[in-house]
Amino acid sequence: MATGVPSVSTNDAIAARNFAIEIDGTQIAQFTEISGMTSELEVTELKENGPDGKLIIKKWPGARKPPTLTLKRAKNVSMDLHKWHQLALDGKVKEARKHGSIVLYDFEGAEIARWNFTNAWPSKLSVGGLKAGSNDVVTEEATLVMEHFERVPK
Repeated sequence: MATGVPSVSTNDAIAARNFAIEIDGTQIAQFTEISGMTSELEVTELKENGPDGKLIIKKWPGARKPPTLTLKRAKNVSMDLHKWHQLALDGKVKEARKHGSIVLYDFEGAEIARWNFTNAWPSKLSVGGLKAGSNDVVTEEATLVMEHFERVPK
């Protein structure tokens, strides 16, 4: 009888439950959600007149548009994310730019997908609402902008 959940095959859907974020090779734990993982190109339009005088519009792929990622997690006492953001606030953009990855794992903990990003920095940090008498967990959200984002082939 088989034990555990088998590894996924190339045709299986990927579960979003087990992922990590690496910044400059160091795994940052405890993010509960990542959104904004997109691949997009600007669209360039070329307008010209055809032989019969009718307008012809051709669309061509333009420059890549790097995504803006949103990371969410329960707030903790670590100041690492704030210090990273502070570099950008202080105008130390060269120091603030970091490389990283989003890594997906299968049920057995093996890496099954990876997206790399370059020259990223947190353009925004926000803390969820606070309410006296509440037992809700305080949340933190970081918005990362970057210059390049790509899926790495496995």
